[in-house]
Amino acid sequence: MHELSSRNAIEEPEPEISSSKKLGAVQRRPIDVATQPLITTGSFPGEDCFPLVVKAVEPRLSAADWAINSRQFVEDNLLKFGAVLFRDYSLHRLEDFAQFAKALIGELIPYTERSSPRHQVAPNIYTSTDYPAAQSIFLHSENSYQNTWPMRICFFCVTPAQEGGETPIASNRKISARIDPEIRDRFLRKKVMYVRNFGDGFGLTLEDVFQTTDRNVVEEHCRRAGIEAEWKSGHRLRTRAVRPAFETHPQTGELIWFNHATFFNVSTLEPAVREALLAEFGEDDLPTNTYYGDGTPIEPSVLDQLREIYWQEAVTFPWRKGDLLVLDNMLAAHGRVPFAGPRQILVSMSQPWSRTS
Repeated sequence: MHELSSRNAIEEPEPEISSSKKLGAVQRRPIDVATQPLITTGSFPGEDCFPLVVKAVEPRLSAADWAINSRQFVEDNLLKFGAVLFRDYSLHRLEDFAQFAKALIGELIPYTERSSPRHQVAPNIYTSTDYPAAQSIFLHSENSYQNTWPMRICFFCVTPAQEGGETPIASNRKISARIDPEIRDRFLRKKVMYVRNFGDGFGLTLEDVFQTTDRNVVEEHCRRAGIEAEWKSGHRLRTRAVRPAFETHPQTGELIWFNHATFFNVSTLEPAVREALLAEFGEDDLPTNTYYGDGTPIEPSVLDQLREIYWQEAVTFPWRKGDLLVLDNMLAAHGRVPFAGPRQILVSMSQPWSRTS
């Protein structure tokens, strides 16, 4: 097994840090590991190893071989910190990413019951959400609205944007701790209802979401996943699913805020987009919206508080070509800020976990 460097840190000039927590270089932060200088570990200034930054310092290091031999090190740090950023691992091609990701997090899984547009570039490797560059994407944990979700998600930077385009991340542990106890108890009691509409001419199609046009296959998926399916005229579909707002992490035992309550809610959309959708479809036929589990509206003040907590906890760093970010999907949320110029970030997922597991 490859051993790791002891009490080394990533050494780069420290930038000035703005109040938005947009971070650049990595500060010296020693982490006790083993004793051979293959990597250094560190963190961004003031962020207490969220993410932990692991930097290869041995130019002959094989990224895939290192990952295979260091998987327990990676898993331990993902559970401890929630996010690990790998830098300078000589990841240049799609094949490099695929091999490194599989070695780090295991077999990659398909993106199912989709909620965002993306296209596949290799088996179970996708582009990040294909929204227009001027739009932001609010922080969320992948597929937390589903009955089954990936425990691991990887982001690989092929081309960093000329300006912007960062992937903000936030600790769901810290978000959970900051939620007002009264709001927390309300969500624990009521849960979250997700309402989605397909086939109305906006957003993903039925085939995009379920990877089939067979009505029977869609119904069977919904039945197995605990989703109520209501067919409308013209092969249009409305679904409702009630899920917990908090989930217990299967490895750490922590009760974690883990849902799409804010991300899917119409009030989180940018005002121009929100107003256009409401004018076109009305509330009942919106592509997505959220309610308490009993179908009552989530108060605007509650949604405002939750969104504020996400942004207060958000950590943003500039992408570098070849960077690979791995998240424990239950311990960390992610999003996207607007950008200019070409940008390509690839995504892969692994380790599916279900409420029935």
